[in-house]
Amino acid sequence: MTLSTSDFIAEFSKPSNLSALTGINRGIERETLRIKANGHLSEQGHNQALGSALTNPLITTDYSESLLEFITPVSESIDESIAQLKDIQKFTLDNVNGDLFWPMSMPCIVEHEDDIKIARYGSSNIGTMKSVYRQGLKNRYGSMMQVIAGIHFNFSFSEKFHQTAQSLLGDNRPLQDFISDRYFALIRNYKRFGWLIPYLFGSSPALCPTFLQSRQHNFDFKKAPSGCLYLEHATSLRMSDLGYTNSEQSTLNICYNDVDSYVASVQNAINLPSEKFASIGVKENGQYQQLNSNILQIENELYAPIRPKRVAKSGQKPSEALAHGGVQYVEVRAMDVNPYISTGISREQMYFMDVLLTFFYFHESAAMTPEEFKLASENTDKVVIQGRAPGLNLNDQGVEKTIPVWGQEIFSELTAIAKLLDQAYQTDQYSIAVAREQEKLSNPELTPSGRILNDLLTGGRGIIGWSLQHAKRYQEELNQWQYQVFDQAYLQKLASESLAEQAAIEASDQVDFDQFLADYFAK
Repeated sequence: MTLSTSDFIAEFSKPSNLSALTGINRGIERETLRIKANGHLSEQGHNQALGSALTNPLITTDYSESLLEFITPVSESIDESIAQLKDIQKFTLDNVNGDLFWPMSMPCIVEHEDDIKIARYGSSNIGTMKSVYRQGLKNRYGSMMQVIAGIHFNFSFSEKFHQTAQSLLGDNRPLQDFISDRYFALIRNYKRFGWLIPYLFGSSPALCPTFLQSRQHNFDFKKAPSGCLYLEHATSLRMSDLGYTNSEQSTLNICYNDVDSYVASVQNAINLPSEKFASIGVKENGQYQQLNSNILQIENELYAPIRPKRVAKSGQKPSEALAHGGVQYVEVRAMDVNPYISTGISREQMYFMDVLLTFFYFHESAAMTPEEFKLASENTDKVVIQGRAPGLNLNDQGVEKTIPVWGQEIFSELTAIAKLLDQAYQTDQYSIAVAREQEKLSNPELTPSGRILNDLLTGGRGIIGWSLQHAKRYQEELNQWQYQVFDQAYLQKLASESLAEQAAIEASDQVDFDQFLADYFAK
């Protein structure tokens, strides 16, 4: 049995089913570069007052010591998630010796690529593995693209929601099998319609010229009077070939049709050798240069704008967690940092993402061939580079459509879903968020990328001065912020406990790193 989007909306509108729409869970992972007051990359290491980057569940580092990552616990409240993020950022800002948070996705002034220090996680085997993995990324792709920042939006529906949907569809399988299949259906629709996210939220149409030092590219950049480089109609340079890309991955054909085929294709990918990466060497003069010479060192190296996820047990690979337990939530990874707000993501964006991901769940989603995936990816590639170009055509299953035309078709369904969620949550915020985003379809200048370029070309400030203005304002905002969810004492306690936990992990290692790595890849 199948249901259309309108069928789902009609069924969930019934009083007996409406409450199943509530209980959406969200979590945010926000990355940000630490900068000095002059807009240059900070040279400080991860401060001990922030705890262990290996074990602190709220504050860690990504690729570099200077690339912070803030992680909010799962919450059913959008306001709570934003407050959690502000609390974490306030505490961090108080403990980074005067550094600021860079508010953009594309990096600040980086005079020399060697100024980017690989993140360190202590002397344990697992900590060493994380650093060696990053050394491998440096040797494979260079450090510059690894300090591009983004927002990861973690999302899941309630179990009651899935149970209701399963009943409506007359599906009699075990619930987890149904849940996994529906999340993969959602992911396929993300692939089909995901170009909307860089169009609506892309915030990186320009960059600091230092980013391009010694980098080969095919972009015809224009130079602003203030010195920054930009593409006139770009939305998200972060999502372009300048960002985190791996040409070797283009042949992998990761399958998103069901959990078994996905796990099989990922596990196959991490075992494929690469002649290109083999030329780097794995261990040279006693020092690891990468974890291995395969196309992917580990699963994390697989670039994907959305991932099926399950919280993994200690020592368990992500694909193993999915194979054993099924999909628990999805992680949307294609969102630029929003420079117009201190948290990098706004309440309104989160409301809109609820609607969009519900649409992806409700909308019919047949299995996709590799050719269909390629076509969908080409649509996104067009949008990130020229999304605001007048008359730009995208390909909707063989039919050429402009963004306003195709977008209005999608928004007719988003508007109905927003009304449904408003009804369930007794609010009007979903409809307000959707209406605001819909305006961008006919007026590209309202998009963040359009606003940023207008500011940079008419405001008299370069990208560094413009970004520093925002960074300093957000510093003042967080200084004034009163803790709401986590207080200072709790965050200090968490930091202290994380340092003790790291020390315990280091003391518990029973084998040397060579054996640890061999055991890990033998699983």
